Amino acid sequence: MHHSTDPRDPVRAQAPALDPYVRVRGAREHNLRGVDVDIPRDALTVFTGVSGSGKSSLAFGTLYAEAQRRYFESVAPYARRLIHQIGAPKVDSVTGLPPAVSLEQRRSSPGSRSSVGTVTLLSNSLRMLYSRAGTYPPGAQRLDSDAFSPNTAAGACPSCHGLGSVHRTGEELLVPDPGLSIRQGAIAAWPGAWQGKNLRDILEVLGYDVDAPWRELAAKDREWILFTEEQPVVTVHPVRDADRIQRPYQGTYMSAHRYVMRTFSDSKSATLRARAERFLADSPCPVCEGRRLGPAALAVTFAGRTIAELAALALTALDDVLAAAPVDGEAARVLAEDLRSRIGPVVELGLGYLSLDRTAPTLSAGELQRLRLATQLRSGLFGVVYVLDEPSAGLHPADTEALLGVLDRLKAAGNTVFVVEHHLDVVRHADWLVDVGPLAGEHGGRVLYSGPPQELAAVPGSATARHLFAAREAVPGREGRDVRVVREVRQASGSVRLTGVDRHNLRGVDAEFPLGVFTAVTGVSGSGKSTLVGQVLAREVGERLGDPGFPVRRLVEVDQKPIGRTPRSNLATYTGLFDVVRKLFTAAPQARARGWKAGRFSFNVPGGRCETCQGEGFVSVELMFLPSTYAPCPECAGARYNTETLDVRYEGLNIAEVLALTVESAAAFFAQVPAAARSLRALEDIGLGYLRLGQPATELSGGEAQRIKLATELQRQRRDHTLYVLDEPTTGLHPADVRVLLRQLHGLVDGGHSVVVVEHDMEVVAGADWVIDLGPGGGDEGGRIVASGPPARVARTAASRTAPYLARALETGSR
Repeated sequence: MHHSTDPRDPVRAQAPALDPYVRVRGAREHNLRGVDVDIPRDALTVFTGVSGSGKSSLAFGTLYAEAQRRYFESVAPYARRLIHQIGAPKVDSVTGLPPAVSLEQRRSSPGSRSSVGTVTLLSNSLRMLYSRAGTYPPGAQRLDSDAFSPNTAAGACPSCHGLGSVHRTGEELLVPDPGLSIRQGAIAAWPGAWQGKNLRDILEVLGYDVDAPWRELAAKDREWILFTEEQPVVTVHPVRDADRIQRPYQGTYMSAHRYVMRTFSDSKSATLRARAERFLADSPCPVCEGRRLGPAALAVTFAGRTIAELAALALTALDDVLAAAPVDGEAARVLAEDLRSRIGPVVELGLGYLSLDRTAPTLSAGELQRLRLATQLRSGLFGVVYVLDEPSAGLHPADTEALLGVLDRLKAAGNTVFVVEHHLDVVRHADWLVDVGPLAGEHGGRVLYSGPPQELAAVPGSATARHLFAAREAVPGREGRDVRVVREVRQASGSVRLTGVDRHNLRGVDAEFPLGVFTAVTGVSGSGKSTLVGQVLAREVGERLGDPGFPVRRLVEVDQKPIGRTPRSNLATYTGLFDVVRKLFTAAPQARARGWKAGRFSFNVPGGRCETCQGEGFVSVELMFLPSTYAPCPECAGARYNTETLDVRYEGLNIAEVLALTVESAAAFFAQVPAAARSLRALEDIGLGYLRLGQPATELSGGEAQRIKLATELQRQRRDHTLYVLDEPTTGLHPADVRVLLRQLHGLVDGGHSVVVVEHDMEVVAGADWVIDLGPGGGDEGGRIVASGPPARVARTAASRTAPYLARALETGSR
């Protein structure tokens, strides 16, 4: 379709909206190399490429950032100053771009007051229903919908302020070893050093026995010592030491409970607060019994139940209650229907097992993103761009089909959908593909192909093409999925048995995990996989590690939690590599001449760092009604150090330049430094060669954080039998990178260790030795072991929702 760019062209002048493409010219964000690309509007476009190729830099860093910048410009004059600080994306021009909504798997996790109900806005509708259509006790006043929220002063339980639990302490927490006397330190919660000795001396003056074992003291004395609110003042005559004369002083007594509570609530020191927290346990609030609401709200019912009872139901069950409730009046009918229409998309995306009161920190990144997606389906926006970050993360293949339906509906409503995705079923479903590569980091950043999916087959350098078409037609000699060698299933060297597991939706489950093999745990979202593996198995093994008869000597859990929450923590600090680098710089002649120690080269302490940004390299820009953003420091331009520190060079580079190296370049640079080379090799082996050493933790994805932890473990190379537990290690990985990761994990098993993964990628499951499939559904419909055994046996289990997908993967793999 030809378009004239001449402004005098009459067609062009009248209708600039004719161009159906978003056109990007000269994108240079992160590793993009002056990318030009045209992407159709009103279509589903998937951005593919190996991890670190630059696809997120194009989708989020350029397209979404540019849409957001234009939005800021249109919102308010004050926002223009902020744009100047945040900086526009590095791109020459973007045309034809509608406003955008980002559904990123945000790195920051929401707080504990945030829940499924608040994320989806379903809580608002439910509160309206109770306020307008609830059954009130005789004579009670109608309550505003705010009064049904535990997060408002009107609704919160006055005792626990709407948190549902109170911090309590007890004798067994304050005195862990009752065999000790007070003089020997029985009261572990007391402060150490002089202050603890002072409290002990005061007790002695008050007439308590500080030398008898704690358990021999009278119950009422123990109670007073630990819990009294009294603060008697006594004169203490210290025992005279020969070398120093101590004068008598007035001492004030404070009970252990009072000390812990005061430290926990008032102390400015995070270390002291954390220490106090060890002596506190959460227990349900005695007033609201954990329901978080005040008595007035809990007295109102709908369909015979309180709002807390409905919020605790799985969404599918809540929908059934609303469908069956006798409707009294028009308001009740409209509100109940509205609520059901909002629950629909959440259930459709495979999240019907969640309840409204489930707190956000207990949800996975994939669950949170799908909740936001379901909310968008209801919002009825059209003419916008949705930018999604791996919406299939954490989805069982059976649920991925529902996701495709949702993406199609967003498109059908008149929106443009951009998705960064690795899941081949989602890639095949796209109208348009933008393949970025060919490799990661400095070896990526180019658009290899932009067009309909089927034509990608002809692109020679594309890693995506190899995997996308290999499963369909086996091309001899092409490195595709058809080349996978079917391994003999390994024999277990022992096992860990779990019996009668009762936790969340697991009810009396017996499970056996074989040792010395690769085990995959599968099942639809919410079937109980993470509970069984992450909470029960890991805890059981952790408790038995010291037991001489137990075969496992070490437990390594590798999760997707960030390796740090601020730009201060990064790859180099986390892996310990930074310590090695600082030593090398301290030994450099310029540093020795100035008498500098290693601290001079740390950006976390005053001295060598840039004081404007305090070594962060970024300054936080607070936006009034938007999330705060980081902008490069105006003084050091992101280098993090002051100019004197940057004068010192090692092998020609200063410390900021070393932190800017990628793992791959650093491996060559430090080839002669064994301590650095080992840690860099481990990162390269796991496919992270493209990351920069100083890349802030806030820029890393969950999958990258997990692989950094794994690489840190791999470089330790332990001989003791270790159990590695991984939760969805292939999230965020291109099929080509999954290969690299699997080689490492199977290498651990060949080295005599055990690996257990929770996994949805059927390629990984097909290559396991043992599969434990949970289900059959999610929530109350799940929590049972449907099948266990070698992959070929599980693939033949009729009741399993995983079986058909696993059978298909086994077929394509064994050609």
